[in-house]
Amino acid sequence: MTTSIWFWIAFNVGVFIALTIDLAQFKHRGRELSMRAATRRTAIWIVLSLLFNLLVWKLRGPDKGLEFLTGYVIEYSLSVDNIFVFVIIFAYFKVPPMAQHRALVWGIMGALVMRGIMILLGLTLVSRFHFILYIFGIFLVVTAIRMFFGKAGEPDFGESLVMRFCRNWIPITPEFYGENFIARVGNRWMLTSLGVALIVIDVMDLIFAVDSIPAVFAITQDPFIVYTSNICAILGLRSLYFMVARMMNRFVYLKIGLAFVLGFVGLKMIMANYFPVPTLISLGIIMIILAITVMISVLATQNRDGADDRK
Repeated sequence: MTTSIWFWIAFNVGVFIALTIDLAQFKHRGRELSMRAATRRTAIWIVLSLLFNLLVWKLRGPDKGLEFLTGYVIEYSLSVDNIFVFVIIFAYFKVPPMAQHRALVWGIMGALVMRGIMILLGLTLVSRFHFILYIFGIFLVVTAIRMFFGKAGEPDFGESLVMRFCRNWIPITPEFYGENFIARVGNRWMLTSLGVALIVIDVMDLIFAVDSIPAVFAITQDPFIVYTSNICAILGLRSLYFMVARMMNRFVYLKIGLAFVLGFVGLKMIMANYFPVPTLISLGIIMIILAITVMISVLATQNRDGADDRK
């Protein structure tokens, strides 16, 4: 069953309206999101996504509804890992809180465009070369193993290929000029530290998309479901950032849980023709893995805040 062009148009118009309202409210607010406000906005984005899920369920049937929900859960959980890296990026470049909001807004805009292009490319490859799914599956399993055994530590963005390219080819000023990405310094236009941080964020999101998009292909190859589940997960990323950034020291075992999720969907993709796993069971397994990971993390760090206060 194909998706009507009007459904595609309606979804993208709805995304544009929702983003415009959210940005206008934040600009009117004029200050950093508090924990309560970030939690409330995160809940709103989740509710909007679930309402859209109900619409998909009604118009496309329960199977497509389950595919969307499973894809959304995978993308949303993997986006938390993105946030951990964003926190490190902002700390590295010493980005002020209000400027973080602007970088996240434009980072999300860039992510929406890049995800759309990558999804189109991926679906084109899968439709023409079905064996690509096995390559995706192997890639996800390898990524899961690397994530599980990976050493904890902050990446050195100063020596990354992106930073070296920027230093060699783009005039950069180490200063911040309000919330501007570029500024006129002397007689030339230069990229500000906030602009460099934005470039690094977009590149890192592109790298994360290489993991997350194939993961959804393990659930469905329906272009509309893959696209909408990705976009709905990304839309709530900004408010989720301001909530999770304050709690990131509590999710100590999240990477292990995400490694199991990626490993499961990778094996599911490889074994699809021999041992197909129904979408409902896949959703249940993923939810159980994430729930156990969060519960163990919270229990393991329940006394951390008190210990930090006593130091």
